Formats: sequence, structure tokens, C-alpha cells
Amino acid sequence: MALGWQVHGDGRQVGPGAVVAPDERLSWPRTIGIGMQHVVAMFGATFLVPILTGLPPATTLFFSAIGTALFLLITGNRLPSYLGSSFAFIAPIAAAQADGGTAVALGGVLVTGALLAVVGLLVQAVGARWIDVVMPPVVTGTIVALIGLNLAPVAWDNVQKAPVTAVATLFAVVLITVLFRGILGRLAILLGVLVGYAVAVLRGEVDFKAVKDAAWVGLPDFTAPVFDLSVLGLFVPVVFVLIAENVGHVKSVAAMTNRDLDSVMGRALFADGVATTLAGAGGGSGTTTYAENIGVMAATRVYSTAAYWVAAGTALLLSLSPKFGALIATIPQGVLGGATTVLYGMIGILGARIWVQNKVDFSDPVNLTTAAVALIIGIANYTWAVGDVTFEGIALGTAAAIGIYHLMRSVARWRGTSEEAASPASVPGGTELPDRRQDDRPDPAS
Repeated sequence: MALGWQVHGDGRQVGPGAVVAPDERLSWPRTIGIGMQHVVAMFGATFLVPILTGLPPATTLFFSAIGTALFLLITGNRLPSYLGSSFAFIAPIAAAQADGGTAVALGGVLVTGALLAVVGLLVQAVGARWIDVVMPPVVTGTIVALIGLNLAPVAWDNVQKAPVTAVATLFAVVLITVLFRGILGRLAILLGVLVGYAVAVLRGEVDFKAVKDAAWVGLPDFTAPVFDLSVLGLFVPVVFVLIAENVGHVKSVAAMTNRDLDSVMGRALFADGVATTLAGAGGGSGTTTYAENIGVMAATRVYSTAAYWVAAGTALLLSLSPKFGALIATIPQGVLGGATTVLYGMIGILGARIWVQNKVDFSDPVNLTTAAVALIIGIANYTWAVGDVTFEGIALGTAAAIGIYHLMRSVARWRGTSEEAASPASVPGGTELPDRRQDDRPDPAS
């Protein structure tokens, strides 16, 4: 793997219709500036996960930086990506902490990473086609949606702690999203959190004592994991989400750079698995490729991996300041309530976007039933205890989505019942159905 980059054009600008490829770069001052933009882009989401789960923000940032560097190395410096905190871990970490504490939750994160790494090795060996077979878009979209919707009660709990601050934060996110274009619009969550934080400070909801006591320079807090089989059922479904996120990232970058990156799909999954495993081993949250940073690449048309090395280095330096970590940890629950109302809802809608982008046919009763049952299980947080192992809504919903889909599809093919007669229940809006009131009207074409 070569860490050198060819200078794109004159190194100062990107021509119309051109992109800076992963193995190219602009001048170093411009590359450093873009790398820092990537840090800002990932900042809000990466820090929200440890704040919501009680993990040390600086530790999560530390492993995020190390994970990004490892990702670039493992993928041969061919795939630009920042590995930030995955929202798919919020619910299982919170549940595991309630049952056994932080160390037990970290054990679950580590196991999730190890499983993802194994999947990456398998994909590298035999290809990624089997992923599409096991998890077609209706299943993938359902899993992503139920994870976001399962977290709705958590957002409401935070809102209730400080309703005024929460509403101010939510209102700021909503307005910033439509007031600004480009990078500012994409940073609506982060900027909304800053507005909410200012409101919280004015209302006396922020305690700065820990910030004053913290040192300027020092290592983050590390915590060793503890393995408990009773909580592993909470984490296994996250593997499916991480697979979908990584595969989607590879395909998105390939489309935007006009390059075939299928050969690094397995490496990407393996790299994210290694990064998540390391995070779980030391006290950080699990990682994933970040859509926020794809937004920066789309806006700048710079896909240089050099910018991500800058981002990883910048994040690493920030993680080595306990005072910075302590400042992040002061974000009050009201602010989080407003931000997560948007974020958790967005995760749910991202699942729906997967359905739309892949044109999932919900007039097919197999697709309709798969999504319907799994979503209710996830939203209501069904639970099932088997000995010492407890499976909750996300795990059961994921299992239901995969199991119901393949069971129904197999039986439908055997019985020849795949097609459902059109009805108002199966056709959105009933627009594809004939309007009986107009049956007797003359045909305009006649």
C-alpha cells in the first residue's frame, strides 16, 4: 500500500465535473482544511453516542481516530471513510449497562466487532452476493428503522428532564436545516446542539466544575470489558446494521468516484470490525462508516484519503485533552432530548429510505408482513428470556425480519402465492386501482 498521493491538477481547485480521487490530493493546506471539515462533520453524531450511553467521550473519540487510521490501512488507502460512533449501539449498550454495568456493555461491543470482522473475512473470500440474499432491502430497511424507532422512549425521557431546552434545541435543528446550504445545512444537528447548549447555560442547567478540574493534556479513561452471555443477544443484531452501513458506504463512494470498489468490500467490513473490537476492548463505542462525511465529500468533490488521515490525526489530538472531553460531557439531558428526537426519527426514516431507493414492493404480502411484524416487535420492545440470555425488541425484531421474510418467500414460491390481488390495503393510496365511479365514462382516447 502506498501512502503517497498524486497532486490533483494545480492542487488549488477542482475543475467542473472532476473529482479528487482517493489516491490524489489538493495542496496540503487545502487538504488539512478539508480534513478538519470531516472532523466537524462527524463531531456531533460521534459524541452523542457516548453522551447518551454514559461512555467517556474522549475515549470514544480516541478509538474513533485509531479506527479510522486502521480502516485506511486495511483498505489499502483506497476507500475514504471516517469511522464514527454507530447509533445502532445506543440501545444495546444502555440495556446492557442497566443489567451489568459499563464493562459488560463493552464486552458486547467487542463481540459485535469480532463477528463483523469474521463477516469481512468471509466476504473477502467468497464475495458479497450472499449478503443481498440473506438481507434483501426490505429486511435491511426494516432493521434500520426498528432500531431508530425502538429508541423513541429514550428521547422522550430526556425531553422531560428539561422541556424548554429540548424544544429550543429541536427548533434550532429544524430551522438550521432549511436556513443554510452546503456544509452548514449538513451540520444542523451539531449547530442545533450548540444553540441548545447556550440556552441550557442561560437557564443554569450546565455544571462546569468537572471542566475546571480536568487537565489540558492526558490520556482518556480506559475500561476493560467483561463478557456476559446474558447480554450478547442485545448486540448481535447490530452486526446486520453495520454490514448494511459499510456496504452502502462502499457502493456510494464507488458511484461518486466512478470506480469499482467491490474488491475492498470485505476489507471495509473487516476494518470496521477490528476498529469496533478495539473500541470495546478499551472503553469506546462501536464504530461505523459515516454518512455525514459522505456529505462533505459530495459537497467538496474531494475523495482523497489524505484528508481522512488529517481527520484521524486531528481527532486523536482532541481525544488527548481531558478538559475537552469534560466539556463535551457537560451537555445536559434537555439538549440531548431535542437532538435525539430528530436523530432517532432520522434513523427510522433511513430504513424507509432504503425501501424507497430499492423500490421495495409492499403490495407483495411477503414484504408487507415482514416489515409490519418486525417493526411492531421493535417499537414495543418485545422481550424473551431464555435462561440467562434476554432478547429484546431490536434482537427479536431483527430475527423476525430475517426469519419471516425467508419463511414466507420459500412457502410462497412453493405454493405459487407470491402475488396478492390489488386492494386498497396493499396499494399505497389505492391509486393503482380502477375508479369504479368512472367506469361508465367514455374513454378520452376514443
